[in-house]
Amino acid sequence: MKISNLTIVSIVSLEDIIPMLTYSFTNIGSDSLYHHLYQCIREDILCGNLTAETKLPSKRSFAKNLGVSNITVENAYAQLQAEGYIYSIPKKGFYVRNLSDLTLSISQTTSPTSNSLRMPDKYKVDLASNQMNPEQFPFSVWSKLIRETLLNRHVELMQTPPWGGVWDLRHAICSQLKDFRGMDVTPEQIIIGAGTEYLYGLLIQLFGQDKVYAVENPGYHKIAKIYENSRVKYRYIPISAKGIDALELESSGAQIVHLSPSHHFPTGIVTPIGTRYELLAWATRQPGRYIIEDDYDSEFRLSGKPIPTLQSIDQSERVIYMNTFTKSLSSTIRISYMVLPKHLLEQFAKRLSFYSCTVSNFEQYTLARFIEDRYFEKHINRMRTYYRKIRDELLDAIANSALATHCNIAEEDSGLHFLLYIDTSLSDDALSAKAKEYGLHLSFLSEYYEKGSPNIPAHTLIINYSGLTSEKIPQVITLLSKCILT
Repeated sequence: MKISNLTIVSIVSLEDIIPMLTYSFTNIGSDSLYHHLYQCIREDILCGNLTAETKLPSKRSFAKNLGVSNITVENAYAQLQAEGYIYSIPKKGFYVRNLSDLTLSISQTTSPTSNSLRMPDKYKVDLASNQMNPEQFPFSVWSKLIRETLLNRHVELMQTPPWGGVWDLRHAICSQLKDFRGMDVTPEQIIIGAGTEYLYGLLIQLFGQDKVYAVENPGYHKIAKIYENSRVKYRYIPISAKGIDALELESSGAQIVHLSPSHHFPTGIVTPIGTRYELLAWATRQPGRYIIEDDYDSEFRLSGKPIPTLQSIDQSERVIYMNTFTKSLSSTIRISYMVLPKHLLEQFAKRLSFYSCTVSNFEQYTLARFIEDRYFEKHINRMRTYYRKIRDELLDAIANSALATHCNIAEEDSGLHFLLYIDTSLSDDALSAKAKEYGLHLSFLSEYYEKGSPNIPAHTLIINYSGLTSEKIPQVITLLSKCILT
């Protein structure tokens, strides 16, 4: 059902002709004014009523025309900008972003053979995906807690949650971080969000688009794409065996850097303590510098004790800690969180607290119970044991096969992947295509480097074993052998 009818009235200004948009605010029910306005503009963009590069009305004139407050328009624009539908140019205004690469034409949406809507490839074995084994999810406990949440929390479930997330979950996360990561934080510092991508968007709004951001090279591609989509400047910083290069970071001009020091993806490198203090020193050298510490799979260090976080040794409040439950529980449980330094809380609340929490009360209260009743701790301990077994079986199978003389293994002690260096004359693209013919999905270290980077390593596989079972391992060896040895 269409949300609104778009009416455009031309208003002549000295610069250009700006469309004035008119929307009805009657019968919106319990929806907030800003969210309804956001939905109306969003639909008109997606439907093509508002075309790419169309300049939107100024916040003041738009608010006057609609009969709403300036803050209503400001919040609607902020949400649209955060999601990538519009962009702003300082002192000029807001413009509709070109979504031609992201949206589907009418013919595409109606055609069952559309490439854009084609189902993903099915593989016999997928070593590129980081999907968890569904058989390991604690369904019985989770369903029990769901029922109890519905029974005991029926009042709270119907209430609007605080913008940072429900208190029970924030308090449970604090206890978890103190017990297992040595972090002394308060529930007020915890911000809950549906996925780390959403939280990154909030941080960009908090710090501003005039900042220069830094990402690791090689590194997780999605971070750079988020920065690119938000139209902020970012720099690739090379990493070595000691992690990100602090000298390169200093010379890059960046003020914000994204790191995964406890287990770098994709190399598996653990940043040593010396480099960690160098990075903290970089952050304190100038005002406005911050480190975003992505601790995405720290729970799955399979040997030794967990590596202390940067946040736990930070004395200057320059580290923003970030983690997610998508790795430890399931990729479909989109619950992530960040820990803000205390001095940023007031600024964050003032500028961004108008955003509603993007995780349902239902999920938050259920997860809070899962943590509070020690089910999460038991689950992680069980999963460590399980994945250690899978990893060891896979490594033994490789060592006892013909592959042993054609490959070397590295960085297998933390996280749920390791690197496999293989001896082959085939290019990474050719090997990937060959594997696909056999029903094997592979990913390569070279895929995670910035294009044009010097000394990009070839013939290095990233072996994700989080979705494997013991029964699948013989098939893994067979298919890898066909690809590499024939």
